[in-house]
Amino acid sequence: RVPLVIRLVIGRGWGQGPQHSQSLQAVFAHVPGLKVVMPTTPSDAKGLLVAAVEDENPVIYLEHRWLHGIFGPVPEEPYRVPIGKARTAREGRDVTIVATSYMTLEALRAAELLAQDRIEAEVVDLRTIKPLDMPHVIESVRKTGRLIVADAAWRTLGLGAEILAQVAEEAHTELKCSPRRVSFPDVPPPTSWALANHYYPRAVHIVNAARTMFGLPERTEEQLGVRLDAPQDVPDKAFTGPF
Repeated sequence: RVPLVIRLVIGRGWGQGPQHSQSLQAVFAHVPGLKVVMPTTPSDAKGLLVAAVEDENPVIYLEHRWLHGIFGPVPEEPYRVPIGKARTAREGRDVTIVATSYMTLEALRAAELLAQDRIEAEVVDLRTIKPLDMPHVIESVRKTGRLIVADAAWRTLGLGAEILAQVAEEAHTELKCSPRRVSFPDVPPPTSWALANHYYPRAVHIVNAARTMFGLPERTEEQLGVRLDAPQDVPDKAFTGPF
């Protein structure tokens, strides 16, 4: 028994570059015996933390710094969100978007943009990446026949690669086209804003991954009506977190 919880901050911001903008969830998830949780919503943050504290195993609790300014309902009484259980954040029938942590918000934004083209995206928030709730993912993929994994980390040997591999093993006959990963390029996070604007994946990248699945041309953020009001190394204006 090792009842230990380690809270760690991940994510980009303020020109911190490769020293402080690392997202090492795949590294922790690779270690046998560790559980790794990545909440998105305030209610899941509390419920997963309570579950982690009560768990008899070591739990790595990863918080994306841009989520510290997110608001939402949180019950006052103690409750638990089961470790290892994903949730469907948005129902859809055309394409499954599996996301983690902050990328769940980008996936939900992408789903709204795709709805303008009558593409109904189902968004699955993993909440936990070790253990993975693959039955939930595969059930969604069997419904939609298409899969995109959006993970704010590196492409090679990452979470997206693992999910695509397991779907290929369990449900490849259900896929209508090749699955896609939306992730970091395999280079260290940049420090300059100019480079950050081309480095970090956003809703537009998820939208274009889906559009190519349906034989539609890619679109820019301007064409989608999405304005970039700030460098991509600075969070949304609504962010009011302590970092």
